[in-house]
Amino acid sequence: MGQAEAAAMIPGLVLLWIAVLGGASPSPPRLRLSFQELQQRHGLRTFRLARTCCYEALLVDEERGRLFVGAENHVASLSLDNISKRAKKLAWPAPVEWREECNWAGKDIGTECMNFVKVLHAYNHTHLLACGTGAFHPTCVYVEVGHRLEEPMLRLDLQKLEDGKGKSPYDPRHQAASVLVGEELYSGVAADLMGRDFTIFRSLGQRPSLRTEPHDSRWLNEPKFVKVFWIPESENPDDDKIYFFFRELAVEAAPALGRLSVSRVGQICRNDVGGQRSLVNKWTTFLKARLVCSVPGMEGDTHFNQLQDVFLLSSRDRWTPLLYAIFSTSSGIFRGSAVCVYSMNDVRRAFLGPFAHKEGPMHQWVSYQGRVPYPRPGMCPSKTFGTFSSTKDFPDDVIQFARNHPLMYNSILPVGGRPLFLQVGAGYTFTQIAADRVAAADGHYDVLFIGTDAGTVLKVISVPKGSQPHAEGLLLEELHVFEDSAAVTSMQISSKRHQLYVASRSAVAQIPLHRCAAHGRACAECCLARDPYCAWDGATCTRFQPSAKRRFRRQDIKNGDPRTLCSGDSSHPALLERKVLGVEGGSAFLECEPRSLQAHVEWTFQRAGEAAGTPVLAEERAERTTRGLLLRDLRRGDSGSYLCTAVEQGFSQPLRRLVLHVLSVVQAERLARTEEAAPVAPPGPKLWYRDFLQLVEPGGGGVSSLRMCRPQPAPRPPPPESRRKGRNRRTHAPEPRAERGPRSAAHW
Repeated sequence: MGQAEAAAMIPGLVLLWIAVLGGASPSPPRLRLSFQELQQRHGLRTFRLARTCCYEALLVDEERGRLFVGAENHVASLSLDNISKRAKKLAWPAPVEWREECNWAGKDIGTECMNFVKVLHAYNHTHLLACGTGAFHPTCVYVEVGHRLEEPMLRLDLQKLEDGKGKSPYDPRHQAASVLVGEELYSGVAADLMGRDFTIFRSLGQRPSLRTEPHDSRWLNEPKFVKVFWIPESENPDDDKIYFFFRELAVEAAPALGRLSVSRVGQICRNDVGGQRSLVNKWTTFLKARLVCSVPGMEGDTHFNQLQDVFLLSSRDRWTPLLYAIFSTSSGIFRGSAVCVYSMNDVRRAFLGPFAHKEGPMHQWVSYQGRVPYPRPGMCPSKTFGTFSSTKDFPDDVIQFARNHPLMYNSILPVGGRPLFLQVGAGYTFTQIAADRVAAADGHYDVLFIGTDAGTVLKVISVPKGSQPHAEGLLLEELHVFEDSAAVTSMQISSKRHQLYVASRSAVAQIPLHRCAAHGRACAECCLARDPYCAWDGATCTRFQPSAKRRFRRQDIKNGDPRTLCSGDSSHPALLERKVLGVEGGSAFLECEPRSLQAHVEWTFQRAGEAAGTPVLAEERAERTTRGLLLRDLRRGDSGSYLCTAVEQGFSQPLRRLVLHVLSVVQAERLARTEEAAPVAPPGPKLWYRDFLQLVEPGGGGVSSLRMCRPQPAPRPPPPESRRKGRNRRTHAPEPRAERGPRSAAHW
């Protein structure tokens, strides 16, 4: 089982490295927006506290309209509408004696001996539960936030401090994963100072605390906890389970493979109270199974084995949500990340399958074929599946089997058997994921927001792939939300306000879920964007409203084909036309950059008097670049009209027409002299050739290149006295005669 899968990973890694890195590039987004563009035109807002870092905990409270943030020594309350306004903050530092003790233990007092807030949960209608590292003294406190929307409150209740052991990590470098169900906190955390006693822990509430068996590698083997969810199983609350997502070292891996990391999902019953004689105050219903996210190959699968984050997306059936998980690879051969989607039915099926068992002279892991005791280990004490009312009533053989067989034999495969979306060799790794289900004209679509360690957020849409049962991910946007490229540490969505909140070490950012105007000013551009948030309303690309009249909304998310939807649409902006000058023997750059990075550009050339244009083929004198067409060694015959057309999804859209005039060197020099000798003209329309003359610099002798000329404001003429006397405008000294000869185009 585990050995065969693990052995197949090595050739699979090499195969993917050859197939992807050797012959392909990462998927480009349709739109790539910089931090400055987002800030100036697309509603990006940021928040940061002075001399504070590490914004790791985010909590969206839709009812109060607040975003609660946990950071170094602080808890903040921000407005969901604008995190830059109406911010409230409270300081929660570690006591001085704790910091000194932390420093005496060899920790850095400036970077480690602080209180890093790792946990934020809504506790009741008026309070939050916050937990922090407390300078290696984990502690929790209740934060009063009130219930009045008009006057947000933020106050520490220092009378109710809680021991944070088993709730928050000691070390600020460690991640915390927990969920609050009722008044009980379920946590996956390192419960000791040295970071060696990893446990799944239940605390708070009225019932006794429970944990996993300590220092038993069969249960947990150096895990890194990622997320925890409470997922109901049926109408009967006694069937409810808590699911833990983590990665750990595989006990089932062949020794030759060394320390092999795998991803897991673990389950416990919410009504587990431990055993009567064995596993006292320990979980009796803990089971775990492997999560597989891999690319199938001829010689083995290529595994993305490092689970980074999981998002639970609710569906109409609250018992069967979808699980969107992101993975990276621990390979030293290539750098890659993937998104895999899992069905809760598949997760539950794995826990109902055979148990993994170690036997034989070679101690191989096989499927357990012996008798499984009743009630089946992992089942909750409930009237739904039996007559047991408590785990303390379970027979001893059930408890003993659960202790020795926590691992399931079958792995959990993603929907469709492969990743929904992956990026290899992109220069970044996925760190966080959030998802939103959006109603569009042709159905419902899941939109994924993926944070990276480069300070960017990817917007990916899941669309059906032909007639196949699984979907594929399309990369719509790449948003640079942090100017310093700090890694994304947390993300939350407000579906009500259509906002995404992103945290990093350096700041918190807020960005709208959609930027419809950025897709373009034409029906075809809006349709090709395939953004379920946006539709063409007859005049602009704007927010899609499911309740709007059908004739006013044009949208095709599944195919992104504007031929039918946009036929006869007359709203396309007029084709831009520019005059460009070049000189024989020199070069000209015809600038044309499509809005979409997923479009490719085609060029056609038409001389004056010709009825039709001909394609411009790539050759020694014509080089295509991402920003336009570079023509070298210009000839008089290159003069004419160049049409730039963007082709995307098989749809052609003319973008720009550039009229090139190739002048002889003599003509260029004569034109330069004419401009210098021209008398000062009153302000008025700028002459067309002055664009060209602004490119001519003194001191050269030859002609090198030409770029496309955009309209520029006319240069201000020198004062009349200086011009008549031939004096320099600044020094009023006579100008050297050598610099007053004919200009050249040395710097175009």
